[in-house]
Amino acid sequence: MTQYFLSLPHDSAEEISMEDIDPAELEALMADVEAFNTELQSTGSFVFAGGLQPPSTATTVDASGDTPEFTPGPFVKASEYLGGFWVIEADNDDDAIEWTRKASRALRSRVEVRALQEAPA
Repeated sequence: MTQYFLSLPHDSAEEISMEDIDPAELEALMADVEAFNTELQSTGSFVFAGGLQPPSTATTVDASGDTPEFTPGPFVKASEYLGGFWVIEADNDDDAIEWTRKASRALRSRVEVRALQEAPA
């Protein structure tokens, strides 16, 4: 089976916190995401998932030269940022897209899907 990366883009550079969401809406959203995760796990498609802290908490590390450099903050300033992800397994692109549709519905948000590269033979 191929592994796929489902990413959760945030639509603006403005950092969003769960505290910014109406509590009733957040509770419903979390229940829908939990149901999605349970379905993924029950079919054996779930590999792992995670939510990311906002970009302002990042540290960029560049050890490509003689002396490593550590820079607080994200490497790239962007109009959107990655808020979280799933790694799943699916038999084919169509199955992965169907899981992505379900993730998007649960999150009430856009979700991008891409296959992970496989090691060269």
